[in-house]
Amino acid sequence: MSLDRAADSTPAAAAAAPPRLTLLNRERSTLEFNRRVLAQARRADVPLLERLRYITIVSSNLDEFFEVRFADYLEMARQPGTGVSQRDLKDVAAEAHRLIDEQYALFNDEVMPALARAGIRIVNHAERDDAQRAWVARFFEQQVRPLLVPVGLDPAHPFPQVANKSLNFIVRLGGRDAFGRENSIAIVKVPRVLPRVIRLPDEVSHGEQVFVLLTSVIRAHLGELFPGREVTFFSQFRVTRDSDIDIDDVEVTNLRQAMRSGLTRRHFGQAIRLEVVASCPDELAELLLRQFALPEEALYRVNGPVNLVRLTRLIDAADADHLRFPRYEPSWPERRLPRERPIFERLRDGDVMLHHPFESFEPVVEFLRQAVQDPDVLAIKQTIYRTGEQSVLMELLLEAARRGKEVLAVVELKARFDEEANINWAERLESVGAQVVYGIVGLKTHAKLMVVTRREGQRLRRYAHLSTGNYNPKTARLYTDVGYLTADPDLTADADAVFQQLASLVKVRAPRHLLTAPFVLHRRMLRHLQQVADAARAGRRARVVVKVNALTDVALIEALVATAQAGAQIDLIVRGACMLPPGVPGFTERVRVRSIVGRFLEHTRVIYFAWGDGDADEVLYLSSADWMSRNMFRRIEVAWPVRDAAMRQRVIDECLVPYLYDTLDAWELHADGHYERVRPQRGEAVSAQQALMRRYGG
Repeated sequence: MSLDRAADSTPAAAAAAPPRLTLLNRERSTLEFNRRVLAQARRADVPLLERLRYITIVSSNLDEFFEVRFADYLEMARQPGTGVSQRDLKDVAAEAHRLIDEQYALFNDEVMPALARAGIRIVNHAERDDAQRAWVARFFEQQVRPLLVPVGLDPAHPFPQVANKSLNFIVRLGGRDAFGRENSIAIVKVPRVLPRVIRLPDEVSHGEQVFVLLTSVIRAHLGELFPGREVTFFSQFRVTRDSDIDIDDVEVTNLRQAMRSGLTRRHFGQAIRLEVVASCPDELAELLLRQFALPEEALYRVNGPVNLVRLTRLIDAADADHLRFPRYEPSWPERRLPRERPIFERLRDGDVMLHHPFESFEPVVEFLRQAVQDPDVLAIKQTIYRTGEQSVLMELLLEAARRGKEVLAVVELKARFDEEANINWAERLESVGAQVVYGIVGLKTHAKLMVVTRREGQRLRRYAHLSTGNYNPKTARLYTDVGYLTADPDLTADADAVFQQLASLVKVRAPRHLLTAPFVLHRRMLRHLQQVADAARAGRRARVVVKVNALTDVALIEALVATAQAGAQIDLIVRGACMLPPGVPGFTERVRVRSIVGRFLEHTRVIYFAWGDGDADEVLYLSSADWMSRNMFRRIEVAWPVRDAAMRQRVIDECLVPYLYDTLDAWELHADGHYERVRPQRGEAVSAQQALMRRYGG
């Protein structure tokens, strides 16, 4: 299919350009993305437990938003000259409040009542019958109470340390303590080892699946923790803290040790958000705000559990497959990669592209497995970013080192929230003799690369795997990504040069085809945009399609605007934050921005430029990098051209065109920053993801 068929061919009306284009706010755009995720929980065509899952995903996303992005935004607002005012801060906080209110309203008014009608219920103390209350009382006495240690506050008992996102109760007590004093406030910290969602046994569930929340169990028996005292008021509370690990890249001498130390400090960073239940008395909320030095805007009163993320346990525990998405099994690309044929032999005939999760990630695992087992393979090099706590790929690297192969692992220790897993893998790899490096100080290694060197007769041949996504078989079933297996001498030599530079820190020859950040990737994208703009002015075909997770780099946005003003047609498929406002007269009439939110998380990065009608006048890249300043200047990233015409067309047909025509999972961005769901003009709605699932028939 042609990308031009998806373009609007109507000429833009001439208009006098205003002096400056105002970009959209990044934080509000991030919250808008989460509003689109939340909208999935409203869809009648989404199974009920999956609707609940989308609600929990929003909570998880918002946790990270406050831990990382809002923490930085708060710091910027406190400092003059950053471009962020207190008014900006209040506006973003107000938007977050509205989103969270919408989330809990949807949870309470639509999703949970629908689940109850389907025989899956969460019951509070008032709703439990005598048998259920008796079971909960036994559970509390046997499993919960022995682990609870209430702390009454007085000068000798200061407010306890409250870890990031931990569950706690604040209690106001009447009467006097055991020593005759009137200390009225106590804190109950809930150990993380306790399950947050408990399923009641069938014998007390009356034919339904009945769950209770740990908070409800503790609340029902809170008075028993304070014999002789009266519990007058109480509330759950949860504090979200700044979770960025601040490591001095200049002063640090051992990055791994510094990161281990930083992981401990992360739990007690600066408080950013305070969550309490809606019924929390003002005096307790104000006490907590003072304790954590937070303004009123940081208080979030929620009408339900303060941590909806924990309800994933209910989703996984419920016996109701009909309320989940039908199981999808990714297919092995048998025609392009026959199972009975050795992968190295097949790659000598040409490259193989894998489109996950529609196609299986198993060929990537098998590629590494065959490399480990092949006595002619001498060396394996791989980047490690988010591979998970359990990883067959890491186990294979360990086995390769045990077999005496040269193993180089470039482990990114600053992969946010995966730091501990990566440190553990690094230590295990070192223990069996693998060479482990941690990339470049000051730059995250975000590129996804694997290079295998094999002896073939009297020569050495390289094979490589490049990917837009992580070496993680679990997320490869949930994220859309493209993997690329190749024996191309130029591309594999370029990939090997990246490893040489990451390990030795020396200058290497400039890659012939691979674009790397922070060196040339940004400049090359700007150069291609200029080529397209020149073509548009000359009346030739001028087309740009970019599919990324985020678009926030100002220089790239300005270049896109200039290219559109020159007359090029631009389509941007941006899953998350996008600061470019489309449809602004004089600036971006020729720019369309859409976001796809479906069953799978869109993660593929594809960049297409055309500046004429010939094959030499277009280029398509796959990349690990989003169009953000951090990716272009503060990370090691790669982008590589798809030079084979048939494979390039396949990328266009699968990764771009279906998303430009999607009328089920697509949202269109308007100039004011709000998104509107795309509706079919006629016929049934079409989903790119569902079409690809049918194509691969898993």
